[in-house]
Amino acid sequence: MKNSISTFISAKHNREKLTMLTAYDYSMAKLIDECGVNGILVGDSLGMVCLGYKDTLSVTMEDMLHHTKAVSRGTKNALVVSDMPFMSYQTSLYDAVKNAGRFVQEAGAEAIKLEGGAVVCPQIQAIVNAQIPVMGHIGLTPQSVNMFGGFKVQGKNIVDAKKLIEDAKKIEASGAFAIVLECIPSKLADIISKEISIPTIGIGAGGGCDGQILVYQDMLNMFSDFKPKFVKTFANIGDLMRDGFKSYIKEVSEGTFPNDEHCFKIDDEILSKLY
Repeated sequence: MKNSISTFISAKHNREKLTMLTAYDYSMAKLIDECGVNGILVGDSLGMVCLGYKDTLSVTMEDMLHHTKAVSRGTKNALVVSDMPFMSYQTSLYDAVKNAGRFVQEAGAEAIKLEGGAVVCPQIQAIVNAQIPVMGHIGLTPQSVNMFGGFKVQGKNIVDAKKLIEDAKKIEASGAFAIVLECIPSKLADIISKEISIPTIGIGAGGGCDGQILVYQDMLNMFSDFKPKFVKTFANIGDLMRDGFKSYIKEVSEGTFPNDEHCFKIDDEILSKLY
């Protein structure tokens, strides 16, 4: 059954855990979708894991639209959510609605995600008023990495903890259907999850959230630049890929690949008539 924002809301009310993973291309989206995940996020994390940027700040609307189109083509059952990149929604309400609309109209996204607390609530409300579902995102918001002074756990003191709770409530009041909690102490994430009626999707925020999301390259050990504390390796696909690549190089170098099994044939009679 096709996942929708109603699926997410119902899961919260029924105490059913939600699952989300990132995807950035057709083939991976198709694989993930076939496994029954509730949602696929086309994250601006593609800046680091696909494009080699040091952070997400260099990711453009064109980058996000390009990858969202590919993911949408490969997804039948999961809810496709796309990240709004840095400066695509901060500049004005008009820009926020216009760019959110592009994700739906041009790229096939079914919802968008944007980062920030109370400060982006006017954008959330405007986008929702345009009939586009919005997923919020608070805690460690990577687009604010320069303001945070690095990738750090958020909400560890009383002022910041209270602000995160209030931000979550305001995001809900603005019409968001769900909210990502990133790098927040698990007990604080538990409180937030209980204080709001929309589902929380955790990443580095503990098991008390209503769902979880991971970057697939992280959980499959395919991205080796760094490994966040909150990531569990579910399969060593990176090692399997390296072994496969090395075997290919070895067999080509030795002349054992390709062999007759991998070649197409032609009648010798035809060859004899070539000259």
